[in-house]
Amino acid sequence: MLQIHNSLSRKKETFVPRQEGKVGMYVCGMTVYDHCHIGHARLMVVFDTVYRHLLARGYDVTYVRNITDIDDKIIDRANANNEPFSDLANRFIDAMHEDEASLGIAPPTHEPRATETIDGMLTMISSLVDKGHAYHVEGGDVYYAVGSFPQYGKLSGRNLDDMRAGERVAIDEHKRDPADFVLWKSVKPNEPHWDSPWGPGRPGWHIECSAMAENLLGETFDIHGGGLDLQFPHHENEIAQSEAAHDCAFANYWMHNGLVRLDDEKMSKSLGNFFTVRDILQNYSGEELRFFYNSSHYRSPINYSEAQLQQARTSLRRLYTALRGHELGNVTGDPEWNPPAATVSWVDRFNAEMDDDFNTAGAMAVMFELASEINRQQQQNPEMSADCAATLVHLGQRLGILGQDAEAYLKGGTGNDGALDDSAIEALIEERLLARGASDWARSDAIRDQLKAEGVILEDKAGQTTWRRE
Repeated sequence: MLQIHNSLSRKKETFVPRQEGKVGMYVCGMTVYDHCHIGHARLMVVFDTVYRHLLARGYDVTYVRNITDIDDKIIDRANANNEPFSDLANRFIDAMHEDEASLGIAPPTHEPRATETIDGMLTMISSLVDKGHAYHVEGGDVYYAVGSFPQYGKLSGRNLDDMRAGERVAIDEHKRDPADFVLWKSVKPNEPHWDSPWGPGRPGWHIECSAMAENLLGETFDIHGGGLDLQFPHHENEIAQSEAAHDCAFANYWMHNGLVRLDDEKMSKSLGNFFTVRDILQNYSGEELRFFYNSSHYRSPINYSEAQLQQARTSLRRLYTALRGHELGNVTGDPEWNPPAATVSWVDRFNAEMDDDFNTAGAMAVMFELASEINRQQQQNPEMSADCAATLVHLGQRLGILGQDAEAYLKGGTGNDGALDDSAIEALIEERLLARGASDWARSDAIRDQLKAEGVILEDKAGQTTWRRE
């Protein structure tokens, strides 16, 4: 049985979908005013992995990941560039999709944009005003009355009175309570706007997700995900809006991934330790970055450093090295793929780890045991070794890795300067083989050292020499 740590109950629970065999999942996506950074990448990888596992366990999944394409930061950046906000948003949406492709992220079922759901937001805001959960102030803004929702704070564990302590309302503020938040913002100069019952304006951030989730998944759905930094106030406010509007639960299971730190410090542009996905892909492959994220449990904070990325590369190469020499072109992560009978126990153990709150680190440990078995059986039982290799590829692709040809990956050399191309390397290996045949060990060793200096590692095994890049 699948177990999920529910942020709402603060404990691990058996997952029971609202409708047997079907799952509705909503994940807060990107605000598209800049390139995706490595914190965004972790969220992408975490919930893509959750999506893949739900599919592998036989669920029919409707996966919604939204795009916030109207926001203060988008408007400010567009005005600074003297371009329409939609042009800026579309440019960074395209860039986001490129980053996702590099990371092997499967497209969600739906990818709604906030600007496409304005009518749904207006309907929800009107309902909240009618029910006394929201109020319109002079000037055109509409605020949510936090005090009207007694359960406010149930997700984050915060107390409303404690949150109010020390706060004050600015002189030009019309909020009745410092904790109230905006649902509709009145139009300001040089800003895009839409018509509403309260005058022209645009939506607040929090109402966007409530409306998009309802539009595609209904008033109540199974799983809501996002980064831990969104738990308060964004997700808390989503609950308040949606449950007050519909008088029913919003999402039954809440999942939050841990944040990314850089060399044990918070990521910050001001500290100079802010990295985009594109920065990292200059030296590492998307698969290596994905491996790095999945090597830790999704709820744990993860420390990004050069040493950690190097370790991820080394570990991934161990798996690919075990696959070397096996023909595996028809193996995929398809849930319908049937593992060889001799490897079912490894698949069962992999599934058990993933069923335990998506424990990717434990699942990877099973994969490394399987890689060791491939190597052990290679000479004793080649058929068993091949079965294990096929199963390893299947399990890897369920985590979004091991989708390349092993030889191509090991010789690809992501991050090396390409001083020697493949043909030059092969020529030196041939020269070394001739030197060894002539017992010219000094020349043989010199060639090995030369190649190592160029980042090329030779492996002599069973009378053959293979190579890979460091």
